[in-house]
Amino acid sequence: MTIVTKVEKATSTAEDTLKRKVRDGSVVSGGHLVARALRNEGVDTIFTLCGGHIIDIYDGCIDEGIRIIDVRHEQVAAHAADGYARQTGKMGCVVTTAGPGCTNAVTGIATAFRSESPVLHIGGQGALTQHKMGSLQDLPHVDMMTPITKFAACVSSTERIADMISMAARECFSGASGPSYLEIPRDVLDREIPIEKAVIPQPGKYRASTYSIGDPADIEKLADVLVNAERPAVLFGQQVFTSGSTQAAVELLRGLDIPGYFNGASRGTLPIGDPHHFDRTRGFAFNNADVIMVIGTPFDFRMGYGKRISKDLTLVQIDQDYRTVGKNRDIDLGLVGHPGAILSAVLQAASARIDKGKRQARREWMKTLEQQEVIAYDKVLPLLKSDQSPIHPYRVAYELNEFLGEDTIYIGDGGDVVTISAQAVRPRNPGQWMDPGALGSLGVGTGFALGAKLAHPQKEVLCYYGDGAFSMTAFDMETCDRFNAPYLAVIGNNSSMNQIRYGQVAKYGEERGNVGNKLGDVEFSKFAHMLGNHGEEVREASEIRPALLRAREAIAKTGRSAVVNIWVDPNEYAPGTKNQTMYK
Repeated sequence: MTIVTKVEKATSTAEDTLKRKVRDGSVVSGGHLVARALRNEGVDTIFTLCGGHIIDIYDGCIDEGIRIIDVRHEQVAAHAADGYARQTGKMGCVVTTAGPGCTNAVTGIATAFRSESPVLHIGGQGALTQHKMGSLQDLPHVDMMTPITKFAACVSSTERIADMISMAARECFSGASGPSYLEIPRDVLDREIPIEKAVIPQPGKYRASTYSIGDPADIEKLADVLVNAERPAVLFGQQVFTSGSTQAAVELLRGLDIPGYFNGASRGTLPIGDPHHFDRTRGFAFNNADVIMVIGTPFDFRMGYGKRISKDLTLVQIDQDYRTVGKNRDIDLGLVGHPGAILSAVLQAASARIDKGKRQARREWMKTLEQQEVIAYDKVLPLLKSDQSPIHPYRVAYELNEFLGEDTIYIGDGGDVVTISAQAVRPRNPGQWMDPGALGSLGVGTGFALGAKLAHPQKEVLCYYGDGAFSMTAFDMETCDRFNAPYLAVIGNNSSMNQIRYGQVAKYGEERGNVGNKLGDVEFSKFAHMLGNHGEEVREASEIRPALLRAREAIAKTGRSAVVNIWVDPNEYAPGTKNQTMYK
């Protein structure tokens, strides 16, 4: 009697699968159609955590040469796909199993939704033959994902898999970018069909140009507004970088002598010291300009819902999403379309029409702003250079800015960490600033670091976390090292969820305010040591830069991530936190 072991059975099954694939190339499985369709969309990497519902997608990715990055938590996978999309301009892709695989990724997809990042989330589901029977990990995924995506659907036939992926991808890039979700049941993925029955749109034959300038008459109106302005200013938002409009933005500022302000990924569009670059006088400009253009950023809480802009000026808004223009604040002129195409058309229409008097007035306006920049910097300088102990968080932000290299991608993950560093950290090039965006998600840092480093292996990636944010997703630092994507983790450690703590203490007093927001004193350098990585504790301001330099050297030498845990004063806060402006 011959005894067949489980291992032998598994080996036999695997061999049969491979023989069938080699024998009959005219037959294709659903999972392989997924991979083929992703490759047609330019996807070269998926971020995932394994599950039985989705394994045929992995097999297809191997055949299509798509890199599979498997993480320890689906939230990180979704953030990594988002970060990869932001850094490459291509669609990011996260693949999760059913049930908790999908729900764990919700925060990452919601972050991408509020940040207008093109991410395709493919999720597993129980077999159609088990529909409504209570199969393993069965949940109404499409219903859950619909409010936080631009498109959500279930693929109910193998023949339509590639077609539905192309449909979801188009939605990701329709107007302002954003995420899509596709649920694919297990039997639809595993089923094999003749290749000629599969609906596979051909690459390059189902996309339209997105370089719209809107109504040409509005271009002329805007040109007239800018030609006649004496104190104009422009705020460039996230869309300007993600739409590939950076060069057009620079040409507009220089061509028309307009001061520029930058937020999100548009930080770094102009070098510090450029006569058209301003960053500390936005409030002054909003109150004293005669024309303000807001491009690619909404009037949300970060903009005081538009209330911080004077009513005694001409307000222009340009956005890729019609729904954003004029939302929360009346405007004088709104244009919907591609930022770069609009700016180039306006420059062409206006550049030859500005007289010498207007140009001189603008240069005087920029001199006024330069003087105000000096006043604003001098005001914050004592905090940036503070030697106090515990370390002032502004000093950390200052040291981080001094430490950044030309190609360092800076990520902020936390509350006050992001708010304070935004006042000091100046990335050297556009796209090298990443933060949670409008959703304010903690825990984005590790996934962003993974996605950014895989997108740009030659660049340094530095993530500055709050201690609360670091503890949410830190274990995927091991994933970064496993896939040769090391980064520098810097932690501003005050043993608190400090942005919330301030509001509680201010409202309820010390006794009742320090509730639900205090964390333990954790020496996170030991976490790094556990992973076999470089880690340091910093307790004095003078120790910050030497520690950062040693960490950079350790990463270069070992190819592994490093942690610098900086103990900061828990009783120092950002001005926005003190004023609770995020709630106003």
